[in-house]
Amino acid sequence: MMKHHKKRLLKIGIIAAMLGILFVMSSKPTYAQDETAVDALIIQIDTIWLFLGSVLVFWMQAGFAMVESGFSRAKNAANLLMKNLIDFAGGALLFFAVGFGLMYGASAGGIIGTSNFFLTELDPAALDAYSWVDFLFQLMFAAAAATIVSGAVAERLKFKAYLIYSMVITGLIYPISGHWHWGGGWLAELGFIDFAGSTIVHAVGGFAALAAAKVLGPRIGKFNKDGSSNSIPGHSLTLAALGVFILWMGWFGFNAGSTLSGMNPGIAFVAVTTTLAASAGTVSALLVNWHKAGHPSTEMALNGALAGLVAITAGTANVTPIGAIVIGLIAGPVLVYGINFVERVLKVDDPVGAVAVHGFNGLWGTVAVGLFAYPAAGTLTNMGAVAGLFYGGGVAQLGIQLLGTAVISAWAFGTMGALFYLMKITIGIRVSAEEEMEGLDISEHFTTSYPEFGPAAKEAIALAGD
Repeated sequence: MMKHHKKRLLKIGIIAAMLGILFVMSSKPTYAQDETAVDALIIQIDTIWLFLGSVLVFWMQAGFAMVESGFSRAKNAANLLMKNLIDFAGGALLFFAVGFGLMYGASAGGIIGTSNFFLTELDPAALDAYSWVDFLFQLMFAAAAATIVSGAVAERLKFKAYLIYSMVITGLIYPISGHWHWGGGWLAELGFIDFAGSTIVHAVGGFAALAAAKVLGPRIGKFNKDGSSNSIPGHSLTLAALGVFILWMGWFGFNAGSTLSGMNPGIAFVAVTTTLAASAGTVSALLVNWHKAGHPSTEMALNGALAGLVAITAGTANVTPIGAIVIGLIAGPVLVYGINFVERVLKVDDPVGAVAVHGFNGLWGTVAVGLFAYPAAGTLTNMGAVAGLFYGGGVAQLGIQLLGTAVISAWAFGTMGALFYLMKITIGIRVSAEEEMEGLDISEHFTTSYPEFGPAAKEAIALAGD
């Protein structure tokens, strides 16, 4: 009897186990459901990461504003703050309407984008969060390219001329050359590498700045009759230093964010190469200028950090940490002697050193990829196993890098030179000598950043109000 009872319990147990298994199998998602859920999670992670990168790059606008106003005189601080604000606000509207389509729309012969103007191809009903944040991220880069010029033309450019310039570079000039590489155009097909924009963003801004400052002419008192130059110190080294630290922080979004994916295994690697190059640029600029001038310059060290950041931006995902340090170390003398070349040879007045920081070091950093690209680094960051000259890759990649940066820089210099010359002979681009001496804060905006500086400022504002 007991034996029969045990058999019955065993049968019941087996049946219960089978029913449990069937229940679990019926409630468990299929493989397809699992895969869909994982894909959705990856997209969400990528979206969050790119949004974080967008916020960091947007924060760089504050850095540019502090650097440029700090390196300029107090009577022009509000004017420079306004320029940085309008670069973003006005540029956002133009990039939305025209620029994004020209840069990332369907390609016409690898030269220009031809679709998605006003983001017409993005449907809110599609719930495609990543495409929206991708536009936001790219917008931040367009604004960064535009704002580089404001420091080079500081203290003497009419605000209305700057408005026109800002809209043109954000809506047309930057997007068209950007399409050649990031939009899948002819440079991308050649294999050109500019991971986060040493050339596409910084050299474009730097050489646009050179063209603008050359056409505009120097500030009153910058050059003597014999061609020698005078130093015109900015009003706040404190603000300039704050701006550099803000820019350095924002650069983590600029470079590491350009992985475009929170799942990219190379995010931390990119952050490390970025930091090492910036540090090396700071030290080398300090030491080179110390040897040259006989004293350690805080201003030059601050700009050295930016020079290192600009230089590493192209190859940050393709070079080793040692390569990043070498690139940063060379960025220092490129900065120091570049500033000297712009001022003493070209006779161009660049109050913040934008041409040397962004233009010359944008060139250097992009060309450096053809020298220092290390296959394993590119594999880690999903950039491909590209080998530079020093790692057995020959001169092919170096040649592509030289071609790409030369063409894009020439495009920016030529188009911006033509634009500023056209404005010069039509609407005028320069304030009067009296307005320049008074300061653009009062003459252009009827305000002053530091009203306690004296009765002259208060009287001028009162007269403007009357």
